Amino acid sequence: MANLRDIRNRITSVNNTQQITKAMKMVAAAKLRKAQERMTKTRPYANKIQDVAGRLVGSKTGSLPVMRSPEKTEKVLFIIVGSDRGLCGGFNNNLFKEVEKKLAAEFSSYMENDALSLITIGKKASSHFKKRNYDVIESFPGFFDDIQYEATSAIMERATDMFVSGNYDEVYIAYNEFKSVIAQTRKIQKVLPIDPAQLAGEDNSDSIEYIYEPGSEAILSKLLPLHLNIQLWRGVLESNASEQGARMTAMDSATENAKDLERDLRLEYNQARQSAITTEISEIVSGAQALEES
Repeated sequence: MANLRDIRNRITSVNNTQQITKAMKMVAAAKLRKAQERMTKTRPYANKIQDVAGRLVGSKTGSLPVMRSPEKTEKVLFIIVGSDRGLCGGFNNNLFKEVEKKLAAEFSSYMENDALSLITIGKKASSHFKKRNYDVIESFPGFFDDIQYEATSAIMERATDMFVSGNYDEVYIAYNEFKSVIAQTRKIQKVLPIDPAQLAGEDNSDSIEYIYEPGSEAILSKLLPLHLNIQLWRGVLESNASEQGARMTAMDSATENAKDLERDLRLEYNQARQSAITTEISEIVSGAQALEES
């Protein structure tokens, strides 16, 4: 049976770990509240921009560079939003597995021909895909230390410029979409070229005709880049909220596991202590009997 001192040391270590995980859960809960607030404020704005752009797409004539649909897709770009820190359960691994599964199923020929590139946001995404020899053309570790719209829009504008110039024929973004504190949905969506049918949505029941000044084409040329920036910004905010929710859940589970482990160790300690006391009593009794017989 284990030494009493070793068991006491393990109990102390588990208690210290439990205090750390409990503190991390509280920090994650505070950050989650702020992240949710930013995310919920962005969702209606993003939806309304898409709604307005959908109306304009339905009434316009001509074609815009961001809606260029190539006859053959030769090069593809993925923007993957991970996290900077760990200790958040399967938050990163689940997303990365989903991305790699899609790449293997639909883009294996592009990888073989060096026609697939990645832009990674967050330390975990950068290290994961660089270690696996993916073509990471740009990485942004430490991105979530100070989340700024300007930094996010710069990434999307860079990807848009590469698409418009013909360096890439399709652009995708992958991130964790926030559903609840304990649930996140892995989302991989194509953002370029912009699909007019998808942009307009399924609800085409509104028969009101609008007059646009200076014209739908001119408005769309300004609105669609903004729509793309907001799509990535929304993905970053959704991912940030999902990360805090996943960390909060993981630290809560770790705290409960520490409590269970402490309970088992205390039981083991009491059993060892009882065994030691019983042994000492037996030795005392045996010694007393030996003295009496002598």
